[in-house]
Amino acid sequence: MKLRSLRIESQPELMIIPLIDIIFFLLVFFMLSTLSMVEQHTIPVNLPQASAVQQDIPRSINVTVTPDGNIMFDQEQIPLPLLAKRVGMELIKQPDNVFVLRADKQVEYGTVITVLDELKLAGARRVSVATDLKAR
Repeated sequence: MKLRSLRIESQPELMIIPLIDIIFFLLVFFMLSTLSMVEQHTIPVNLPQASAVQQDIPRSINVTVTPDGNIMFDQEQIPLPLLAKRVGMELIKQPDNVFVLRADKQVEYGTVITVLDELKLAGARRVSVATDLKAR
C-alpha cells in the first residue's frame, strides 16, 4: 500500500526550459540549412566581355515644364512638337523607360495636359507626375 502513495506523490514534471532550448536549436539548424540550399552550384565558366551591355533596370527620364512654359527633356530644352519624336527615340532604345513629368505649380493646367498627351501619343506607357510632400 505504501508503494502506491509514492507513485502519487512523485508526479512527473514537465520541464519547459530544455524544451525551449531544443526548439531554438532546431530553428537555428533549419535557418542555416536553408541558407546553404539557396547557393547555386553551377559549372565555373569564364564569361566573355562585351562593350555593348543592355541595362535591365528601367531608366527614369525627367520631362520638366518650367514656369515660363519651356519644356526640358533631361536637362535639354526641346520644343513641344519634337517631344513625341524624342520620346519615341528613347522608347526604341529601351521600352521600359519611366517618364517623370515635373511641372511648376505656376504653369497652366492646359500646358501640363498637352505635354502629358504628347507623352502618351508617343507610346510612353509608364508616366508618373512628380509632386512634393505636403506639410501638415
